[in-house]
Amino acid sequence: MRKLVAWAIVLILFLLVWINVSDKVLELLEKSKTPQASPNLSVKILKEESVVIDTVKKVGPSVVTIVVRVPKAAQESLDFGPFQIFGLPKEDIPESANIGTGFIVKEDGLLITNKHVVSDTSVKYQVITSNDKKYEVRQIYRDPLNDIAVLKINPSDNPGERLKPVQMGDSSNLQVGQFVIAIGTALGEFRNTVTTGVISGLGRGITAGSVFQGFVEKLDNVIQTDAAINPGNSGGPLLNSSGEVIGVNAAIATSGQNIGFALPINAIKDSLDNFNKTGQFNRPFLGVSYRFLSKQVALLNNVPQGALIEEVVEASPADTAGILQGDIIYKADSKNLTADFDLSGAIASKKVGDSISLTIWRSEKTIEITAKLTQAPNL
Repeated sequence: MRKLVAWAIVLILFLLVWINVSDKVLELLEKSKTPQASPNLSVKILKEESVVIDTVKKVGPSVVTIVVRVPKAAQESLDFGPFQIFGLPKEDIPESANIGTGFIVKEDGLLITNKHVVSDTSVKYQVITSNDKKYEVRQIYRDPLNDIAVLKINPSDNPGERLKPVQMGDSSNLQVGQFVIAIGTALGEFRNTVTTGVISGLGRGITAGSVFQGFVEKLDNVIQTDAAINPGNSGGPLLNSSGEVIGVNAAIATSGQNIGFALPINAIKDSLDNFNKTGQFNRPFLGVSYRFLSKQVALLNNVPQGALIEEVVEASPADTAGILQGDIIYKADSKNLTADFDLSGAIASKKVGDSISLTIWRSEKTIEITAKLTQAPNL
């Protein structure tokens, strides 16, 4: 009898274990049939969204729209149109036009934008903040070497309003593929437009300008991004995922899609430090415009690789030293000029008042010339 009871107990325990295991197997089979959302994917999506939202909340109040004021005389000259003789109503003529973007770097009213955004010295400019407060631009300082300008506004134009400066990052350790956010006045119309993308390339060389101003300039060592940058975005910040400014949006490639460019913020910080110390952009100036002849072009024309002088500014250090149009400068301080070390780089390494020794190819002869660099004019 005792054996029978023992066997019954063993059988019951076996049945209980088998039922429990069967339930677990069935549960696993059901889970394998039902698609499950990856928790890691959900976390990633939420994280990317929150990064953009938090960054826009943080930096958006620091981004401004640059406006060019239309002189009253220019408006009055447009009052009489070809259809006024028919008594048709006149179109409303705007008092201003959005042309670009900028961002606040100091609470006392210092802003950064692209030089080509404010290249017209004959007009007045105004900035509009994200909360629609307007400030007159009191002063503009244009960097002769970089496509940047410092704008000064007076915070007292709107008593009680506090200007919020951005936080600047470090562009020396950027990586291709890094996530970025751009904010600006897209197409000169859509203020505080936010776009996202990645860094597509580093160390690019481009020619930048503005369709509104017709101003172009060669820029070296810029950041390439696929974040949508449109005309009007110029001067706006390019941000990392921490909300730090790592670049200043400067240009788009009109012949391609999703190709934009930004000036690295470290170059801007250097210029701003220079400005804060002296109250101006204290830059060395030679006074030439040139086209760099690549090694291939130089070999084809049997001339040295270097800077082909296209124009010499009258009364400049270059003019005083005897540099002529058509000269090819191929050495600076005995160092050969290359695509990585061109004439502008050689000049930028100097200070105002320094002399620079130039080796020139002229009419199949070599000439040595020394020029003393002066303070660059505020263009």
